[in-house]
Amino acid sequence: MESELKYIIEAALLAAGEPLSVERLQRLFPQDRQPGTAVVRGALVALAEDYQHRGIELKEVASGYRIQVRAELAPWVAQLWAARPGRYSRALLETLAIIAYRQPITRGEIEEIRGVALSTSIMRTLQERGWIHVAGHRPLPGRPALFGTTRAFLDYFNLKSLEELPALSELKDWSEAQPELELCLAQSDGDDTVWVAG
Repeated sequence: MESELKYIIEAALLAAGEPLSVERLQRLFPQDRQPGTAVVRGALVALAEDYQHRGIELKEVASGYRIQVRAELAPWVAQLWAARPGRYSRALLETLAIIAYRQPITRGEIEEIRGVALSTSIMRTLQERGWIHVAGHRPLPGRPALFGTTRAFLDYFNLKSLEELPALSELKDWSEAQPELELCLAQSDGDDTVWVAG
């Protein structure tokens, strides 16, 4: 039964096209035969071990577990798709980083940190990608929107939580960064708020 469970989980992760939580994997089985949390986690560990020396890996992200191509093999696999990955401006990536590290944050606060006005198209693009959303409103005149990142943001960047973001001191100086960086487009309908400790 143990190996059968592992194969069922593997098939579900391959077919889902999105990360699956332990609870969602348990619900694949009839209620009277649902494996326990520890049993499912054990099958996931066994599956991860099976992939140790292969081109794919089992990765835990914010929304659960997924099977993915190892990052070091991405340049070769990317050749399968003719379309170029989405290109995002430095301004968009800076805005996303500010939101990730300082959330919840208002548009005005982002502009204050960056020192320039924030384009509406940048915020729209980040919301369309599902990486940020309105997480509330600051109790000030005009009730400015507070922005925060989503589970889709964490999933896309292979993070289980915001604690896995590099420390700001580890990041390179923005002036040394290339003006445009390439990122693959993410498709997600997740809209969960993810908060960072202050």
